[in-house]
Amino acid sequence: MSAREQRQGTSDAALSRQRVVAEAVRLADREGVHGLSMRRLAGALGAGAMSLYYYVANKEELLDAMIDLVFEEIELPPEETDWQSAMRRRAASARQVLARHPWAIGLMESRTSPGPANLRHREAVTACLRRAGFPVLMATHANWLLDSYVYGFALQEASLPFDTPDEFADMTEDVFLPQLPPDEFPYLNESAAVLAAAGYDPAEEFAFGLDLVLAALERLRVPA
Repeated sequence: MSAREQRQGTSDAALSRQRVVAEAVRLADREGVHGLSMRRLAGALGAGAMSLYYYVANKEELLDAMIDLVFEEIELPPEETDWQSAMRRRAASARQVLARHPWAIGLMESRTSPGPANLRHREAVTACLRRAGFPVLMATHANWLLDSYVYGFALQEASLPFDTPDEFADMTEDVFLPQLPPDEFPYLNESAAVLAAAGYDPAEEFAFGLDLVLAALERLRVPA
């Protein structure tokens, strides 16, 4: 047996489903999920490609497990507080998790074989809404609306060309404003100038929009 084969055999013996899935998530975090393949993953693990199939049957099962790991990182809505506070904490946690794993945004609702963390999360969210007085249909509406808001915001935030208020101000002054002559775009020019000067932080939009969503949903529940 060659030295390479010996090293590969040692790596294969050290594998576990947990390690395979965790490494797949790390790869997706760095390079996106579209370039993830069993061969690429095996190389990162220093293992034989065929050895991975002992832990996951195919790439779809791997994606199921990766998404389950993402759901496991999201805080469950706490039971010891009111429903709006619970949903606010859960939404803020989901936003933070998706910022770490932006590749997962488009896959969160796509899995037809959800894992245990996925199911626990959905059960906890539904239980929170039902206990708050939302009938089954209204709880479903609320769940869809909240998820759509969180996923949509996370997707938009992941695509922004700046990360901080200072970067936003610099980009506005150096890039955006020169493209907005006041005689042609008076309102956009004014908005850009005022926001840059005020130290506007686009990240604050998340709480603003979430509060509006929660306030609108409050009218649809039937308190005990």
